[in-house]
Amino acid sequence: MSVDGAEARELRVNEALREALFEEMAQDESVILFGEDVGVYGGMYRVTDGLLDRFGPDRVRDTPISEAGIVGMAVGLAQSGMRPIVELMYMDFVPLAMDPIVNQMGTIPYIWGDDLPMVLRLQGGTGGSSPHHGKTLEAWFCHVPDVVVIMPATAGDHKALLKAAIRDSRPVIFCESRHIYGELGPVPETDTIGEIGKAAIRKSGDDITVITWGRMVYRAMEAAHALAGKVSVEVIDLRTLVPLDISTLAKSVERTGRCLVVHEAWQRMGFGAEVAARIAEASFEHLEAPVGRFGAVNRPQPFAPVFLDHLIPTSASISERIVDLVKH
Repeated sequence: MSVDGAEARELRVNEALREALFEEMAQDESVILFGEDVGVYGGMYRVTDGLLDRFGPDRVRDTPISEAGIVGMAVGLAQSGMRPIVELMYMDFVPLAMDPIVNQMGTIPYIWGDDLPMVLRLQGGTGGSSPHHGKTLEAWFCHVPDVVVIMPATAGDHKALLKAAIRDSRPVIFCESRHIYGELGPVPETDTIGEIGKAAIRKSGDDITVITWGRMVYRAMEAAHALAGKVSVEVIDLRTLVPLDISTLAKSVERTGRCLVVHEAWQRMGFGAEVAARIAEASFEHLEAPVGRFGAVNRPQPFAPVFLDHLIPTSASISERIVDLVKH
Protein backbone atom coordinates (compact mmCIF):
# COMPACT_ATOMS: atom_id res chain seq x y z
CA MET A 1 0.00 0.00 0.00
CA SER A 2 1.24 3.51 -0.74
CA VAL A 3 1.51 5.88 2.19
CA ASP A 4 2.83 8.86 0.27
CA GLY A 5 -0.27 10.08 -1.49
CA ALA A 6 1.85 11.82 -4.15
CA GLU A 7 1.40 11.63 -7.90
CA ALA A 8 4.38 10.12 -9.73
CA ARG A 9 5.43 6.93 -11.45
CA GLU A 10 5.55 3.99 -9.07
CA LEU A 11 8.64 1.99 -8.12
CA ARG A 12 9.28 -0.66 -5.54
CA VAL A 13 11.47 0.32 -2.60
CA ASN A 14 14.43 -1.74 -3.82
CA GLU A 15 14.09 -0.19 -7.29
CA ALA A 16 14.02 3.31 -5.78
CA LEU A 17 17.22 2.59 -3.85
CA ARG A 18 18.89 1.19 -6.95
CA GLU A 19 17.95 4.28 -8.94
CA ALA A 20 19.42 6.54 -6.26
CA LEU A 21 22.69 4.60 -6.35
CA PHE A 22 22.87 4.73 -10.15
CA GLU A 23 22.23 8.48 -10.23
CA GLU A 24 24.67 9.41 -7.49
CA MET A 25 27.47 7.20 -8.84
CA ALA A 26 26.93 8.60 -12.34
CA GLN A 27 27.22 12.21 -11.22
CA ASP A 28 30.11 11.83 -8.74
CA GLU A 29 33.11 9.57 -9.39
CA SER A 30 34.13 9.72 -5.74
CA VAL A 31 31.06 7.63 -4.84
CA ILE A 32 32.00 3.96 -4.57
CA LEU A 33 30.10 0.91 -3.40
CA PHE A 34 31.24 -2.26 -1.70
CA GLY A 35 29.97 -5.03 0.56
CA GLU A 36 29.06 -8.68 0.57
CA ASP A 37 27.51 -9.81 -2.75
CA VAL A 38 26.78 -6.27 -3.97
CA GLY A 39 28.57 -6.82 -7.28
CA VAL A 40 28.24 -10.04 -9.26
CA TYR A 41 25.14 -11.23 -7.41
CA GLY A 42 23.48 -7.79 -7.41
CA GLY A 43 22.67 -7.69 -3.72
CA MET A 44 20.62 -10.05 -1.58
CA TYR A 45 17.48 -8.03 -2.39
CA ARG A 46 18.55 -6.85 -5.87
CA VAL A 47 19.20 -3.30 -4.71
CA THR A 48 22.63 -3.18 -6.38
CA ASP A 49 21.70 -5.21 -9.47
CA GLY A 50 23.42 -3.86 -12.60
CA LEU A 51 25.79 -1.47 -10.83
CA LEU A 52 28.86 -3.61 -11.45
CA ASP A 53 28.15 -3.75 -15.20
CA ARG A 54 27.62 0.02 -15.34
CA PHE A 55 30.50 1.25 -13.17
CA GLY A 56 33.01 -1.61 -13.19
CA PRO A 57 34.96 -3.44 -10.47
CA ASP A 58 36.98 -0.37 -9.43
CA ARG A 59 33.84 1.29 -8.06
CA VAL A 60 31.64 -1.70 -7.21
CA ARG A 61 33.44 -4.36 -5.20
CA ASP A 62 32.46 -7.56 -3.49
CA THR A 63 34.15 -8.02 -0.13
CA PRO A 64 34.99 -10.94 2.13
CA ILE A 65 32.67 -11.66 5.06
CA SER A 66 34.35 -9.23 7.45
CA GLU A 67 31.98 -6.60 8.79
CA ALA A 68 34.64 -4.82 10.85
CA GLY A 69 36.95 -4.75 7.83
CA ILE A 70 34.23 -3.43 5.52
CA VAL A 71 33.26 -0.52 7.78
CA GLY A 72 36.85 0.22 8.80
CA MET A 73 37.88 0.43 5.15
CA ALA A 74 34.98 2.78 4.44
CA VAL A 75 36.09 5.11 7.23
CA GLY A 76 39.59 5.27 5.76
CA LEU A 77 38.29 5.93 2.26
CA ALA A 78 36.00 8.69 3.53
CA GLN A 79 38.98 10.33 5.22
CA SER A 80 40.86 10.10 1.92
CA GLY A 81 38.34 12.09 -0.11
CA MET A 82 36.05 9.33 -1.35
CA ARG A 83 32.33 8.90 -0.66
CA PRO A 84 31.94 5.21 0.15
CA ILE A 85 28.60 3.43 0.40
CA VAL A 86 28.89 0.13 2.21
CA GLU A 87 26.29 -2.57 2.73
CA LEU A 88 26.24 -5.04 5.59
CA MET A 89 24.11 -8.06 4.78
CA TYR A 90 21.60 -8.19 7.63
CA MET A 91 21.60 -5.87 10.61
CA ASP A 92 22.14 -8.87 12.88
CA PHE A 93 25.85 -8.85 12.07
CA VAL A 94 26.48 -5.20 12.79
CA PRO A 95 27.83 -6.03 16.30
CA LEU A 96 30.94 -7.28 14.51
CA ALA A 97 31.48 -3.74 13.22
CA MET A 98 30.60 -1.74 16.32
CA ASP A 99 34.21 -0.78 16.98
CA PRO A 100 34.65 1.16 13.71
CA ILE A 101 31.10 2.51 13.98
CA VAL A 102 31.36 3.80 17.56
CA ASN A 103 35.08 4.54 17.87
CA GLN A 104 35.76 5.78 14.34
CA MET A 105 32.58 6.92 12.58
CA GLY A 106 31.31 8.46 15.79
CA THR A 107 34.51 10.20 16.87
CA ILE A 108 36.65 11.19 13.87
CA PRO A 109 34.51 14.22 12.92
CA TYR A 110 34.89 15.50 16.50
CA ILE A 111 38.55 14.63 17.08
CA TRP A 112 39.91 15.84 13.75
CA GLY A 113 37.24 18.35 12.76
CA ASP A 114 37.03 16.59 9.40
CA ASP A 115 34.07 15.69 7.24
CA LEU A 116 33.40 11.97 7.05
CA PRO A 117 31.07 11.46 4.07
CA MET A 118 30.10 7.78 4.15
CA VAL A 119 26.87 5.79 4.14
CA LEU A 120 26.40 2.46 5.89
CA ARG A 121 23.36 0.60 4.51
CA LEU A 122 21.84 -2.01 6.82
CA GLN A 123 19.03 -4.49 6.18
CA GLY A 124 16.86 -5.37 9.15
CA GLY A 125 13.39 -6.59 9.96
CA THR A 126 11.68 -9.34 11.90
CA GLY A 127 10.33 -12.48 10.28
CA GLY A 128 11.00 -15.17 7.75
CA SER A 129 14.21 -16.52 9.19
CA SER A 130 16.08 -17.56 12.31
CA PRO A 131 16.92 -15.46 15.38
CA HIS A 132 20.17 -14.56 13.58
CA HIS A 133 18.42 -12.92 10.61
CA GLY A 134 15.67 -10.75 12.01
CA LYS A 135 16.85 -7.94 14.25
CA THR A 136 15.98 -4.26 14.13
CA LEU A 137 18.76 -2.42 15.95
CA GLU A 138 18.41 1.23 15.00
CA ALA A 139 18.38 2.32 18.66
CA TRP A 140 22.01 1.22 19.03
CA PHE A 141 23.21 3.75 16.48
CA CYS A 142 21.06 6.60 17.78
CA HIS A 143 23.13 6.51 20.97
CA VAL A 144 26.34 7.37 19.08
CA PRO A 145 27.13 11.12 18.73
CA ASP A 146 27.87 12.67 15.32
CA VAL A 147 26.20 9.86 13.36
CA VAL A 148 23.04 10.48 11.33
CA VAL A 149 20.43 7.68 11.46
CA ILE A 150 17.80 7.40 8.72
CA MET A 151 15.00 4.81 8.50
CA PRO A 152 12.48 5.62 5.75
CA ALA A 153 9.24 3.87 4.84
CA THR A 154 8.11 4.90 1.36
CA ALA A 155 9.77 4.25 -1.98
CA GLY A 156 10.04 7.99 -2.65
CA ASP A 157 11.73 8.63 0.69
CA HIS A 158 14.15 5.73 0.24
CA LYS A 159 15.41 7.31 -2.97
CA ALA A 160 15.38 10.95 -1.86
CA LEU A 161 16.94 10.31 1.53
CA LEU A 162 19.60 7.92 0.21
CA LYS A 163 20.64 10.62 -2.25
CA ALA A 164 20.73 13.14 0.61
CA ALA A 165 22.80 10.74 2.71
CA ILE A 166 25.34 10.19 -0.07
CA ARG A 167 25.78 13.94 -0.56
CA ASP A 168 26.00 14.71 3.17
CA SER A 169 29.36 15.43 4.77
CA ARG A 170 28.53 13.39 7.90
CA PRO A 171 28.59 9.63 8.45
CA VAL A 172 25.10 8.24 7.87
CA ILE A 173 23.61 4.91 8.91
CA PHE A 174 20.78 4.11 6.51
CA CYS A 175 18.46 1.44 7.93
CA GLU A 176 16.26 -0.50 5.52
CA SER A 177 13.52 -3.03 6.28
CA ARG A 178 13.81 -6.03 4.02
CA HIS A 179 10.07 -6.68 4.36
CA ILE A 180 9.13 -3.50 2.50
CA TYR A 181 11.57 -3.77 -0.41
CA GLY A 182 8.65 -4.87 -2.58
CA GLU A 183 6.28 -2.06 -1.54
CA LEU A 184 5.24 0.16 -4.43
CA GLY A 185 5.13 3.93 -4.11
CA PRO A 186 5.36 7.14 -6.13
CA VAL A 187 8.91 8.24 -6.93
CA PRO A 188 9.55 11.53 -8.77
CA GLU A 189 11.66 11.32 -11.91
CA THR A 190 13.31 14.62 -11.00
CA ASP A 191 16.53 14.83 -8.99
CA THR A 192 14.74 15.13 -5.65
CA ILE A 193 16.95 15.32 -2.56
CA GLY A 194 15.30 14.51 0.75
CA GLU A 195 15.49 16.70 3.83
CA ILE A 196 17.37 14.97 6.61
CA GLY A 197 15.79 15.66 9.99
CA LYS A 198 12.23 16.27 8.78
CA ALA A 199 9.30 14.03 9.73
CA ALA A 200 6.24 13.53 7.52
CA ILE A 201 2.58 13.59 8.53
CA ARG A 202 1.17 10.61 6.62
CA LYS A 203 -2.40 11.02 7.86
CA SER A 204 -4.00 13.88 9.73
CA GLY A 205 -6.13 13.26 12.82
CA ASP A 206 -7.46 14.90 15.96
CA ASP A 207 -7.72 12.27 18.71
CA ILE A 208 -4.25 10.73 18.97
CA THR A 209 -0.80 10.99 17.40
CA VAL A 210 0.89 7.75 16.34
CA ILE A 211 4.64 8.17 15.78
CA THR A 212 6.49 5.46 13.91
CA TRP A 213 9.10 4.71 11.25
CA GLY A 214 10.19 2.09 8.73
CA ARG A 215 7.97 -0.96 8.25
CA MET A 216 5.57 0.04 11.02
CA VAL A 217 4.40 3.09 9.05
CA TYR A 218 2.40 0.72 6.84
CA ARG A 219 0.84 -1.09 9.80
CA ALA A 220 0.06 2.17 11.60
CA MET A 221 -1.68 3.48 8.49
CA GLU A 222 -3.73 0.28 8.23
CA ALA A 223 -4.72 0.67 11.88
CA ALA A 224 -5.65 4.33 11.40
CA HIS A 225 -7.85 3.55 8.40
CA ALA A 226 -9.47 0.61 10.22
CA LEU A 227 -10.47 2.98 13.04
CA ALA A 228 -11.89 5.63 10.72
CA GLY A 229 -15.19 6.92 12.06
CA LYS A 230 -14.33 5.77 15.58
CA VAL A 231 -10.97 7.38 16.33
CA SER A 232 -9.30 10.16 14.35
CA VAL A 233 -5.65 9.09 14.17
CA GLU A 234 -2.72 11.23 13.07
CA VAL A 235 0.20 9.16 11.77
CA ILE A 236 3.70 10.65 11.69
CA ASP A 237 6.58 8.95 9.88
CA LEU A 238 9.86 10.03 11.51
CA ARG A 239 11.97 9.16 8.43
CA THR A 240 15.07 10.44 10.26
CA LEU A 241 15.73 9.30 13.81
CA VAL A 242 18.87 11.40 14.30
CA PRO A 243 18.40 14.32 14.03
CA LEU A 244 14.88 14.02 15.44
CA ASP A 245 12.18 16.43 14.25
CA ILE A 246 10.78 17.11 17.72
CA SER A 247 9.04 20.28 16.51
CA THR A 248 6.64 18.41 14.21
CA LEU A 249 5.99 15.78 16.86
CA ALA A 250 5.32 18.29 19.64
CA LYS A 251 2.92 20.38 17.54
CA SER A 252 0.90 17.29 16.71
CA VAL A 253 0.76 15.98 20.29
CA GLU A 254 -0.13 19.40 21.65
CA ARG A 255 -3.16 19.34 19.36
CA THR A 256 -4.29 15.73 19.86
CA GLY A 257 -3.33 15.37 23.55
CA ARG A 258 -2.40 11.71 23.21
CA CYS A 259 0.56 9.85 21.73
CA LEU A 260 1.54 6.28 20.89
CA VAL A 261 5.04 5.43 19.64
CA VAL A 262 5.22 2.22 17.59
CA HIS A 263 8.32 0.39 16.38
CA GLU A 264 9.37 -3.05 15.17
CA ALA A 265 12.42 -3.24 17.41
CA TRP A 266 12.33 -4.65 20.93
CA GLN A 267 10.36 -2.34 23.18
CA ARG A 268 12.81 -2.35 26.10
CA MET A 269 15.31 0.49 25.59
CA GLY A 270 14.06 0.96 22.03
CA PHE A 271 14.17 4.32 20.28
CA GLY A 272 10.53 4.76 21.24
CA ALA A 273 11.70 5.44 24.79
CA GLU A 274 13.70 8.43 23.57
CA VAL A 275 10.78 9.73 21.54
CA ALA A 276 8.42 9.34 24.50
CA ALA A 277 10.83 11.17 26.80
CA ARG A 278 11.27 14.02 24.34
CA ILE A 279 7.50 14.35 23.93
CA ALA A 280 7.05 14.42 27.71
CA GLU A 281 9.69 17.12 28.04
CA ALA A 282 8.33 19.28 25.21
CA SER A 283 4.57 18.84 25.61
CA PHE A 284 3.83 17.52 29.10
CA GLU A 285 1.18 20.09 29.96
CA HIS A 286 -0.80 19.21 26.81
CA LEU A 287 -0.91 15.45 27.41
CA GLU A 288 -4.24 13.95 28.49
CA ALA A 289 -2.72 10.48 28.98
CA PRO A 290 0.76 9.02 29.42
CA VAL A 291 2.75 8.57 26.20
CA GLY A 292 2.37 4.96 25.08
CA ARG A 293 5.14 2.75 23.71
CA PHE A 294 4.53 -0.34 21.62
CA GLY A 295 7.38 -2.45 20.28
CA ALA A 296 8.40 -6.06 19.92
CA VAL A 297 8.28 -8.52 22.81
CA ASN A 298 11.66 -8.69 24.53
CA ARG A 299 12.71 -12.13 23.34
CA PRO A 300 14.62 -13.60 20.37
CA GLN A 301 12.75 -14.03 17.12
CA PRO A 302 11.11 -17.45 16.75
CA PHE A 303 11.71 -19.40 13.57
CA ALA A 304 8.06 -20.34 13.00
CA PRO A 305 6.15 -17.57 11.14
CA VAL A 306 2.95 -18.39 13.04
CA PHE A 307 4.47 -16.87 16.19
CA LEU A 308 5.60 -13.61 14.62
CA ASP A 309 2.29 -11.79 15.04
CA HIS A 310 2.71 -12.33 18.78
CA LEU A 311 6.19 -10.80 18.67
CA ILE A 312 5.84 -7.49 16.83
CA PRO A 313 3.02 -4.95 16.48
CA THR A 314 0.36 -5.75 13.90
CA SER A 315 -2.29 -3.42 12.49
CA ALA A 316 -4.84 -5.10 14.77
CA SER A 317 -2.75 -4.82 17.93
CA ILE A 318 -1.84 -1.22 17.10
CA SER A 319 -5.57 -0.48 16.79
CA GLU A 320 -6.16 -1.99 20.23
CA ARG A 321 -3.42 0.15 21.79
CA ILE A 322 -4.84 3.27 20.14
CA VAL A 323 -8.33 2.58 21.50
CA ASP A 324 -6.95 1.93 24.99
CA LEU A 325 -5.08 5.25 25.02
CA VAL A 326 -8.04 7.24 23.74
CA LYS A 327 -10.16 5.86 26.60
CA HIS A 328 -7.93 7.63 29.15
